Amino acid sequence: MHPAQSPIGVFDSGLGGLTVAAAIARALPHEHLMYLGDTARVPYGTRSPATVVRYAKKNVAFLQGHGVKAVVVACNTVSAHALGGLTDGGSTPTLGVIRPGARAALAASRGGPIAVLGTPGTVRSDAYLYAIHEHDPRRAVHQIACPLFVPLVEEGWEHHPVTTTIAREYLAPLAGTEVDTIILGCTHYPLIRHVIEAAAAEVLGPDVAVVDSAHAVAEELAALLDRTGLARPSGQAAHRFFVTDAPDKVGEVGSRFWQAGALRLEHVDVVDEEGT
Repeated sequence: MHPAQSPIGVFDSGLGGLTVAAAIARALPHEHLMYLGDTARVPYGTRSPATVVRYAKKNVAFLQGHGVKAVVVACNTVSAHALGGLTDGGSTPTLGVIRPGARAALAASRGGPIAVLGTPGTVRSDAYLYAIHEHDPRRAVHQIACPLFVPLVEEGWEHHPVTTTIAREYLAPLAGTEVDTIILGCTHYPLIRHVIEAAAAEVLGPDVAVVDSAHAVAEELAALLDRTGLARPSGQAAHRFFVTDAPDKVGEVGSRFWQAGALRLEHVDVVDEEGT
């Protein structure tokens, strides 16, 4: 089989990465996808960097065992702590979500400060800050930890007044900062993009750009596949979705993240050599 016919592998610590997979499916409708959500060990944000690296390598090994032609790390925690360890010496092209998101934010910005909304772990890592400063060392970056957004999304409260109130509270410190671009630094946040945009308009004005890393990753992946001759030019795509725990319990949540047709989750055991 020609390598171009092989699937693209996507993994996350849970199901939020399905927003990235869905963006890839929309941008590259002929490409097969294979998704792995490590629901048995979510969240990764509470783990040590060494443990995150170990889990990520096991996830990549699973995808490579299924012959994927590229790997997308649809997890901000892994992208922050383990991406270098996954790409060093490997032959499979690998993309994270942080650098594409940072580049997209810089492209969307009019030169003002950039705000990053993320989980506490992503904010503590300063990964978006470093990625932005790789291109523009003097750019002001405001990072805001939004720990309640993930449970609100998983509860299905995308349109609940509580979510609107919390978004306003999180964005309130940006008042007067002249931020012109906001990065959604978590794969859950696209589901409440409308809430975040409304809160941003109240705090910062109507011209704030909101950047979703998922779309940036899809665009960079398309360019990578074209550049390496791995793009699948035509044909109907087939997708498979794996989780490491409780596919029957997480299916409803996964469908909200996927939003791109039918979603059937298959269970797979992916454990490291220590059994954790």
